[in-house]
Amino acid sequence: MDQVLVVVESPAKARTIKKYLGPGYAVKASVGHVRDLPQRELGIDVENGFAPRYVAVKGKTKVMAELKREAGKSSTILLATDMDREGEAIAWHLNEVLKPTKTPIKRIIFNEITKKALDEAVGNQRDIDTDKVNAQQARRVLDRLFGYLISPVLWKIFYKGLSAGRVQSVGLRLICEREEAIRAFVAREYWSIEGTLDTSAGESFAAKLLKIDGKKPEIPSKKTADETLAAIRRERLVVSAAVDREKLRNPQPPFITSSMQREAATRLGFSAKKTMLVAQQLYEGIDLGPEGSVGLISYMRTDSTRVSDEAYRRGTSYLGETHGPDILPGGRRTFRKMKLAQDAHEAIRPTDCYRTPDALRAHLNKDQLALYRLVWQRFLASLAAPAVYAVREVDIAAGERFLLRAGGRKLVKPGFLAVMQDDAPERDEWLPDLEAGDGVSIRSLDASQHFTEPPPRYTEASLIKELEEKGIGRPSTYATILGVIQARDYVQKQGSALHPTELGGQVWKMLDRLFRDIFEVDFTARMETELDKVEEAKEDWRDVVKLFYDPLMVDLAAVKERRAELRSLVQEESDALCENCGKTLVKKWGRNGPFLACPGFPECRFTRPLEEEAAIDRSCPQCGGKLAYRSGRFGKFIACTKYPECKYTEAVTLGIPCPIPGCGGQLGERRTKRGKVFYGCSNYPKCTYASWDKPTGRLCPACSKDYLVEKDSKKKGRHLRCPSCRHEVSP
Repeated sequence: MDQVLVVVESPAKARTIKKYLGPGYAVKASVGHVRDLPQRELGIDVENGFAPRYVAVKGKTKVMAELKREAGKSSTILLATDMDREGEAIAWHLNEVLKPTKTPIKRIIFNEITKKALDEAVGNQRDIDTDKVNAQQARRVLDRLFGYLISPVLWKIFYKGLSAGRVQSVGLRLICEREEAIRAFVAREYWSIEGTLDTSAGESFAAKLLKIDGKKPEIPSKKTADETLAAIRRERLVVSAAVDREKLRNPQPPFITSSMQREAATRLGFSAKKTMLVAQQLYEGIDLGPEGSVGLISYMRTDSTRVSDEAYRRGTSYLGETHGPDILPGGRRTFRKMKLAQDAHEAIRPTDCYRTPDALRAHLNKDQLALYRLVWQRFLASLAAPAVYAVREVDIAAGERFLLRAGGRKLVKPGFLAVMQDDAPERDEWLPDLEAGDGVSIRSLDASQHFTEPPPRYTEASLIKELEEKGIGRPSTYATILGVIQARDYVQKQGSALHPTELGGQVWKMLDRLFRDIFEVDFTARMETELDKVEEAKEDWRDVVKLFYDPLMVDLAAVKERRAELRSLVQEESDALCENCGKTLVKKWGRNGPFLACPGFPECRFTRPLEEEAAIDRSCPQCGGKLAYRSGRFGKFIACTKYPECKYTEAVTLGIPCPIPGCGGQLGERRTKRGKVFYGCSNYPKCTYASWDKPTGRLCPACSKDYLVEKDSKKKGRHLRCPSCRHEVSP
C-alpha cells in the first residue's frame, strides 16, 4: 500500500508525469471523461432541481476496472486532470467512481508539466473545487437542455440529425448576418490622389493628398478627381511643416488561447481544432530522446497574460545572454487584462525558454515545431523592449486649399523585433531633409479609382476574436464551436473564409424566427457571466439553469402552436409538376441536401433531384439504359436511370489518371461522411490515394512523384504545390 495513484486524462500526459514523479507513483489515464449524461435521453430531472443523471461513458469499462484495481493497491489517489472547469468536473466524476474503494482522494493542479511544478502540486494537495464543478455542470445541463429540446424542432422542419447548440448557433448567427451584410452592400466609388514630388536638390519622395479646405478629401468621380488634379498643379507647392519624432512599437502580450488560435490561423494556416490538438501534444509531453517525455509549453486553455516570476526571470536571462542587455526594457511590463477574463491560469509560454525551437527540430514534427516556435517567440518578445522608429512627417501646402503629406520611418532599435519578426513587415522609407518654407515641385501626380468594399467574411481567426470580444464562449470552447458548425455542414471554409451553406442559412433563419431571444448575442454572453458567478460561489447553479430554461420553455410552447406550419416555412414551390399526380413539386431538405418532392406525401411519394439529371451520351453497361449524373451523400456520381430495377453506378472523375504506378484508376471528387470534399481514386478501396486539395494533372517538375495540387492562401494567393516534396510553382 506504499504507492500513490495519480490519475490524468491522457496516456501521453501520464508518461510525462511518471518520468518526473518516479518510483512510488502509479500514473494512469482515464482517457477523457468517464461519466456523462445518457446519449439517447434527456438525463435531467427538470422537476427536481435539474438533477442530472450520469452514466458510464461507453467503452470505458476496462479503463475504470484498471483504475479501481490500482486504487485498491494505493494509499492515496491524486486526481491530476486539467486545471480548467472541465478538468475539475472530470476529477469530480473520477472521485465519485473511485470513492467506494475507501482510498483517500485528493486533487492536484499544475500549469505546466515540469518537475518543479509537479513537486509543488503534490505538496499542495486540496479537495475538489465544487464551485468550479457546479459551473461546468450548469454549462453541461444547459447545453443538453438547449440541444435536446430545440434540435427536434429542426428535425421536423428539415431532417433528423441536425443540432441547435447553445453557443454554436450564435456563431452561425454571426456568420449568416455577415453574409447578409455582404449581399446588401452597395459599393461606392471614390478617388485618391498621390504622386512623386522633388526637392530643389532633385531628391524625390512620395506624397498623398491629405486635406481639401481643411477637411478629409471627398472625391466621388473621375471628373472631380481631374478638376482637383488640375487645381493642385496650378499652385506653388511649399513645405508648411516638417516634424521628426520617435515612435515606440510595443510587443504584444504572450499568448492566451484565442490569440494563439488566431495567430496560428494567420501565420501557419492552422484551424482552431488543429491548433489545440498540437498544443495539447506540446503540453502533455514530447519524447526528447535521452531526456524522455518532456512538457514543452504551459497549459493551453487560458485567458490570462500573466507569467510566473520564475518564467519571467528565465526569459529575461535568455534575452540578455543572446541579444545583449539593450533588448531588455527598464522594468517588468504588464498587459491590460481583458474585461471578461477569468485570469485563473498563466499565459501560454514555453516551460523552459532555453529549449530553443532549433534545438528541438529533430524531436518535433513540422506542425509541432511551427506552433512551438510561435509560442516561444511570442513569449520572449513580450518580455523585450519596444521597437524604436524614427518617424518624419512633412506637410506640403498647395495654395490655400490643398494639403499633401509625406511620411517616412526607419528602424532605430529593433527591440522585440529581434526575437519575433513581422509576418508581413512594412517597408521602411526615409524622407529627404526638408524644412518649413522649402519649395518642392511635382514630378508626377495621379488619381486612382477605388470602391468601398463590403465587410469581409469571417475567418476562423476573426470569428474567434468576435466571439471573445462579445463574451461568447470561453477558451476551451472556441475550437468546438468552429468544429461543430462545419461538421454539421452549416458552414464551409473556402480558402480561409467561412461561408454559410444554404442549409446553414435556412437553419439560422428558422432559429431566428422561432427562438430569437434565446440566440441573442447578449443573452448568450450573459449566460457566460452567470456561469462565472457560479464558479465564484456567488450564484447557485440550479438558479442559473432556471434563469435560462424558463425563456426556452416559453419559446417552445409558442412553437408547439405552430407545429402544422413549421415544415411549410422552408418549403418553396417550384415550377415542376409531380409525374404521378400532377401537383406542383416543393423544395424540401434531406441528408443529401435539397430535393423536390410531391406535397401530397404520404399518399404520393414522388421525389426527384433539385436539378434535372444531366444525361450522359453513354449506355448503361449492365442493362443498356441511359446514364445520368446524380447527387448523393458523398457527392456526384453516375447512375442508370432505370434505378431501382438497375443499380449500376460509377464515380465521376476529373479525367486524371491515378499517380500510383500500376493502379489504372481515375481521380475524382468525393465527400467524407461529414460532407468534406476530397479527391480520391476510382479504384478505392484497392487504391487508397487521396488528396484534400484538387489535383491538376501536372506532375511536379521537382520530384515527378505526384501531381501538383491547387492551393490558396491570404499570404501567397493561388498557387500550386506538390504534396510529396512541397515544391511550389505559379499557376
